Amino acid sequence: MPDTSPPRDFAALKALIAERAAALPKRLTQIASYAIDNPDEIAFGTVSSIAAQADVQPSALVRFSQAMGYQGFSDMQEVFRSRLRDRILNYGERLEQLRAHAQEASKPTLILQGFCDASAKSIASLGDRIDPQALDRAVERLASARTIYLLGLRRSYPIASYMAYAFGKLGVRAILVDAVGGLAAEQITFAAAEDAVLAISFAPYASETVQLARDAAGRGVPVIAVTDSPFSPLAQLADSWIEVSEANFEGFRSMAATLTLAMTLTVAIAERRQQQA
Repeated sequence: MPDTSPPRDFAALKALIAERAAALPKRLTQIASYAIDNPDEIAFGTVSSIAAQADVQPSALVRFSQAMGYQGFSDMQEVFRSRLRDRILNYGERLEQLRAHAQEASKPTLILQGFCDASAKSIASLGDRIDPQALDRAVERLASARTIYLLGLRRSYPIASYMAYAFGKLGVRAILVDAVGGLAAEQITFAAAEDAVLAISFAPYASETVQLARDAAGRGVPVIAVTDSPFSPLAQLADSWIEVSEANFEGFRSMAATLTLAMTLTVAIAERRQQQA
């Protein structure tokens, strides 16, 4: 018989929540979104404090836990607490963990191997999990845009910057929203319905990227997102989105899968535009 027991690790629970979210009642969907966006609060909070922050009744938390297959809220909460062992560390903690990994951890060859392994896992995961229809939709919409506005700040900036360079070489009209001088809003203000915004961000999501993408969507500009969760604020506002999950080495996340996707998009969009011409 198939195993019907609820997930005991955070990644599996996150996938289950995403799978069932569309079929949940409104209040339970609200809890699902809050839980994915605020896992630490779920791990440390009480039923009453979490309910207040999520703007639901405490009983709704129990119903949500049972909808995911758990006996009660405390049973599900244990999964969120176990996630803290794999939490995203700050950079000081990452370096400390790297030093403690082994006596030889400071050797460049060990570090190189760790990042090679993380990059290989990231790319393999991308190939296995990519939604071909989502990829086709993104390419079709971006290829038909008059101008592509590339929006990726902080950690995602190298990806957006690479795509701006590649589009320039391929003859595709694109504008990099680089926020130099605090002018990001002015750089994207001319985007219209004939254009498209490609927004890139990952947890803990650059707030300026999210706000600029939301403003563009509010003006009727199509937004295509590259992000890491169905509960990402970008996924919620985008016309279509592509999920990318990166592995990490000692808390430092790879960017290999995201760059691979960026290369795929630039070449596929240029090829589609040639076909349209």
